[in-house]
Amino acid sequence: MKAGIVGLPNVGKSTLFNCLSNAKAQSANFPFCTIEPNLGVVNVPDERLEKLESLVVPERVLPATVEIVDIAGLVKGASKGEGLGNQFLGNIRECNAIIHVLRCFNNDNIVHVDGSVDPIRDKETIDIELQLKDLDTVDKRLEKVNRAAKTGDKDAQKEQALLNRFKTALESGISARAVEVDEDEAEFMQSFQLLTAKPILYVCNVDEGSAMTGNAYVDKVIELTKDENAEVIVLAVGTEADIAELEDYEERQLFLEDIGLKEPGASILIRAAYKLLNLQTYFTAGVKEVRAWTIEVGNTAPQAAGVIHSDFEKGFIRAEVIAYEDFVNYGSEAKVKEAGKMKVEGKEYIVKDGDIMHFRFNV
Repeated sequence: MKAGIVGLPNVGKSTLFNCLSNAKAQSANFPFCTIEPNLGVVNVPDERLEKLESLVVPERVLPATVEIVDIAGLVKGASKGEGLGNQFLGNIRECNAIIHVLRCFNNDNIVHVDGSVDPIRDKETIDIELQLKDLDTVDKRLEKVNRAAKTGDKDAQKEQALLNRFKTALESGISARAVEVDEDEAEFMQSFQLLTAKPILYVCNVDEGSAMTGNAYVDKVIELTKDENAEVIVLAVGTEADIAELEDYEERQLFLEDIGLKEPGASILIRAAYKLLNLQTYFTAGVKEVRAWTIEVGNTAPQAAGVIHSDFEKGFIRAEVIAYEDFVNYGSEAKVKEAGKMKVEGKEYIVKDGDIMHFRFNV
């Protein structure tokens, strides 16, 4: 599951990516590895993991991770192959969610590709390119579906109606994610692989003085995106890079306090990206290892077990489940059992975020 960082050139995308790539950047335990020049795996900061570590005292701790992709800066005409357009759009198609960085700061020393700072115009530039590409996809799909719909094929007729709704929206400058679909239509929608249907998080890149409260540019972005079902976060990317340069953890904490922040904005961004990808965490906790496992929201106990090993899912018998709050309240698995707070769940159990689980299986 990957989240792609997009934006116009010189808005702070690569600075943000490089900031995340610095192993010292966020906390004492926040590693990152670069798989390719533009792809990194970042640990998801989670205070619950630290609490479990203090209670269990394991040999090692493994956090959940999320993949972040730094996608080349887009220019007008990308939908028709201008600049790195085709590569850019191909990279977005491979991602499950979009992190759109918008420049919301003034600085005469950093040239803006369009000559002035205007995050609304910048957003529309990228929106238009993605919408044009989606319109092309929809039109090509309609050519095939229209023929099948004429024969009376009921599925083709449903797909045709949905495609026409997307076409109307896209031609009006409305992204696909704003079009309401029912459960039956969701499967069709997934097969279309529309770029503007992907969930999106807007990152307003501000100056240090606006990191806490935002600014007039941010206010405009919030107003413009209120009907988009998207989240907006404020981040001073240059300041985050300065924090990442500090060698000592205590120094970094003092720096944060000085500018009024409790934690680095990059930590907030990573957790937001994790949520954007519809992901959640369950834990396994023992003396050998305390580990956070990543699953999709709505996964069942066998599906969660399968993340550890496919045999766990195939031979699933039951799951022993402790709520995170109960584990912390009682202080150990043994005391939770004594209090009768450990639950035994079967194949239908929907895993909750923060569950501490132990699986019984037979292969």
